[in-house]
Amino acid sequence: MYRIFCESYKNFLKTFEDENYRLNISKPFELIVNTEKFEKEKEKQSELYINVCNLLDYMQNNIKNYPKFKAFLWTLKSRNIVAKRYSNNDSNEKLEEQAKLANSFLKLAYWY
Repeated sequence: MYRIFCESYKNFLKTFEDENYRLNISKPFELIVNTEKFEKEKEKQSELYINVCNLLDYMQNNIKNYPKFKAFLWTLKSRNIVAKRYSNNDSNEKLEEQAKLANSFLKLAYWY
């Protein structure tokens, strides 16, 4: 499941030439596909780290809507990438869009 996500993310990035909304909302995925970068950002408690933690928390709380998240989050946990909710400005709309995009990766929408 993790490999599918990582490969799909790389393929997704190849579909864009210019920066746009979908590319911007996928920014936290950088930390999911790169565990070293995740650990560095975690130490800094960066905004990107907080964004990915909020996203993972949102995913954890919406497994009923997105059943593939259950196995995916389990694979992330084995890499010490875990959900944690921070109170910041991440809107539910943004988190929902990120969750939909992550779900499309897991459903092989960007699998070549």
